[in-house]
Amino acid sequence: MKNLIPILFFLYASSSWAQVVDTTKTIALADVVVTGQFEPQSLKKSVHNVRVITSQDIKNLAANNLGDVLNQYLNITVRPSSSTGRSTVSMFGLDAQYFKILVDNIPLVNEAGFGNNVDLSQINLNDIERIEIIEGSMGVTHGANAVSGILNIITKKSNTHKWAISTTLQEETIGNEYEWFDKGRHIQNLKVAHNISENWFASIGMNRNDFQGFLNDQKGKNHSENDGQRGYRWLPKEQWNSTALVSFRKGNFQAFYKFEYLDEQVDFFNSVVQSGFSSQLGAYKYGDDIRYFTNRFYHHLNAVGKLFSKVNYNISVSHQLQERLFEEFRYNISARNEMNNNEFKDQSMEVFYSIGNFSNFFNNDKFDLQLGYELVNNYGFSLIEGENNTTKTIRERIDNYDIFAVSEVKLSSTFSLRPGARYSFQSKFDNQYALSLGARQLFKDNLEMRASIGKSFRTPNFEEMFNEMIFSGHFFVGNENLTPEISTSYEASLKKRFSVGSDVAVSTNLIASFMDIKDRIDMALIGFDETTNNPMYQYININKYNMWNVSTNNQLEYNQWRFNLGASLVGISRLIDDGEFTSDDKYLYSFNLNSSVSYNIKKWNTIASLYYKFTGKTQQFVAGQQGYTLSDIESYNWLDASIQKNFLDDKLELTIGARNLFNITDINQTNLNQGGGHSVSSQILLAYGTSYFTKLTYNLNF
Repeated sequence: MKNLIPILFFLYASSSWAQVVDTTKTIALADVVVTGQFEPQSLKKSVHNVRVITSQDIKNLAANNLGDVLNQYLNITVRPSSSTGRSTVSMFGLDAQYFKILVDNIPLVNEAGFGNNVDLSQINLNDIERIEIIEGSMGVTHGANAVSGILNIITKKSNTHKWAISTTLQEETIGNEYEWFDKGRHIQNLKVAHNISENWFASIGMNRNDFQGFLNDQKGKNHSENDGQRGYRWLPKEQWNSTALVSFRKGNFQAFYKFEYLDEQVDFFNSVVQSGFSSQLGAYKYGDDIRYFTNRFYHHLNAVGKLFSKVNYNISVSHQLQERLFEEFRYNISARNEMNNNEFKDQSMEVFYSIGNFSNFFNNDKFDLQLGYELVNNYGFSLIEGENNTTKTIRERIDNYDIFAVSEVKLSSTFSLRPGARYSFQSKFDNQYALSLGARQLFKDNLEMRASIGKSFRTPNFEEMFNEMIFSGHFFVGNENLTPEISTSYEASLKKRFSVGSDVAVSTNLIASFMDIKDRIDMALIGFDETTNNPMYQYININKYNMWNVSTNNQLEYNQWRFNLGASLVGISRLIDDGEFTSDDKYLYSFNLNSSVSYNIKKWNTIASLYYKFTGKTQQFVAGQQGYTLSDIESYNWLDASIQKNFLDDKLELTIGARNLFNITDINQTNLNQGGGHSVSSQILLAYGTSYFTKLTYNLNF
């Protein structure tokens, strides 16, 4: 799709280069953040550049999952998979292994890791107070794999009313497909919160997200012709998410326990239709299908208080388990029933985790010290395909025990330094360390300057170390001797806040950053099989990666209007050596824009919102028959719109809107086929076209 130049110029003129889905609050308000801080404090006082996505943004988007929200975020690309139902995140060209997702400062488990490679579609948004994002290395405070950035989901833990009961119904088309039960997306949610006493609070919630799949040119599970059209373009998925919270607060002491359970089912229907015969059934048509089950148990106990009436402490203990099972079965298309059902456990990850920090050791306003620890015990399980079509079971434990220290030095009322260090005792690798130094300078006239340098590391994941795929001429194996990747990042920023009269508030932020990663892990050719002469590939530390980024994030508010716009230019250099060919390491560039506009019609109790993102063309080197060639992934535009109206003294909330108004489905990726000497292209499945939604929420507070 061609760039929408008129729209961009309109947004530019309207918002004076204002930021996107960064925050819905004006720069005149002191947003309180907790991520990477000693204690909750305002954005202005934070040494880090913390971006905030508020609950109002999530309401405006009527987002189904975290992917719907991050799809509008600058420098983040959401990568959905129609074949697995998963959605993961990429930042600055680095995949989800380098980006850490936390819930209340606790990394979130998935089948193959802890905090990384998290499936965005599995994160429930109904209990979120806000989302905080910090770009760049956060290895000192958040440990391994916090290389490109961290995302911290802050959940609600209190309520202003004695009782708060909320129920939601949401109906959404999937492209142009919708029926009351069998097509589209159907969401139901119920939450009950109660202030038991002055000190005790409890809440429970249940959310069902029923995605009936996207057919497009496919014809569903009951199609009986062997023409490749059986099944779905996007797989059907049903999720149940249950939460429970109990919290206690008295004086300086606070504690909460949170439980969450996820139950997900994804159905895969084979496009190949086969014919069978039995004496009981006679002749029949069938498909060999698979059903995937994911279960996640999440426990989190947190306590915050003071020791000896002086030293602040914040300690969390968490136990998490996520496992995936698959059920193979034969679906009798003729009789429309299942047979030969057989269930296996495919992958799982169990984690025992604890993190704690202690601060305020000195009665000194100019100096503070935070000491902390992190204990991680990962126990992973996977079924892998070994030689001679055998299935092998892998059970491995990966532990690390870390200590860290961060100090904040206020050399003056306007200048602060924040040095930090972490040492990590590793069970599978050499011990690692992380370092950081941040600085913040406040000038007159609301001008702020920040700078930071950080050294961090990424540890190999379970698949890179232990996975095997050896079948039919394929040989891909992990490597237990991998070493962690080492990253160094630099960032500098200027932020200016000002007002024009009494009605206009403006904030503009300019950021420049650079990242260098050494010993990147990738699959490489290690030789040829002596018997079959087939190539053999293994994960090894071979590649290098450099990235620089210049971005601007801006906000403008005028009366009831709120404008946001952001822009970034990213350059990425990769050196890829697969053992046979080596790529060019020249910088490849991409340009991105995002913006939002909202208007609060107070007399109608209505908010109208528009969210836009332009993802520029990206390039990457891909392996060809005679070496690496440059591949282009085309640019695309994304636009969401909504209107939220409150009725009956805010008891009833109605939101209607549309996602993906530019009707994006596939985008082109081109490369050069050196064998034939001509350009060919392929399609990347990105979305399922324009969808329309209606969301109705009833709030009963008393």
